[in-house]
Amino acid sequence: AAADPYATALRTGRGPLFLRRADGWLLPLEVERWCGRADLVDLAVLDRCEGSVLDVGCGPGRLVAELAARGRTVLGIDVSDAAVAHTTGLGGPVLRRSVFEVLPGEGRWDTVLLMDGNIGIGGDPAALLGRVAALLRPGGLLIAETAPVDIDERAQVEVVDVTTGLGDMTAGPDDMTAGPDGMTAGPGTRGTPFPWARLGTPALLRHARVAGLRRVAQWGAGGRCFAALRTRHASSAAEP
Repeated sequence: AAADPYATALRTGRGPLFLRRADGWLLPLEVERWCGRADLVDLAVLDRCEGSVLDVGCGPGRLVAELAARGRTVLGIDVSDAAVAHTTGLGGPVLRRSVFEVLPGEGRWDTVLLMDGNIGIGGDPAALLGRVAALLRPGGLLIAETAPVDIDERAQVEVVDVTTGLGDMTAGPDDMTAGPDGMTAGPGTRGTPFPWARLGTPALLRHARVAGLRRVAQWGAGGRCFAALRTRHASSAAEP
């Protein structure tokens, strides 16, 4: 655990940190933003949350801490000890738990958050969205952040701290599938490989329909993309 580059980055609050695909392509991770306070884009998302909120893959806990400070009923879950410790340090309620394990309040959460690319958890968006639908109350709200490109990708990845040996750094954070001149991983500390997925909004909506979720809004802000969806048993109240 002491060699885990993700844990190290959370403890220091700094990168550089990347997701590395098996073929060497890199996706930069925004460690500094995640470890900071909720920014204006985050706050606008939190303003849309309803009732009790479950933050799936809460990371270092900036959103959980902000909602707790507002007096909201909120719980963060994450599989990383470092993420749980950071969230606790901010005063946010958190459990070290996978979304696919038994959770408090199953079927009664008003809002579930999948932020910062967490639609990729488990590498199987259909299974994840089905699980989220089961966690939500009838008519509950899912707010998911999607990739800012039209993509529907599954990959085996690992978290890497690449401080030396970077290749030609021409791929941006929105392009994990860059061409031959993209970013490639050189020497550095690497974590354990795990399955991941990346979805743009069109792909999210396709998978959501199968899971019984319907779109109620989608928007972009600060170069980030979001979609809000509800379970199909929504009340007749007007959408905000």
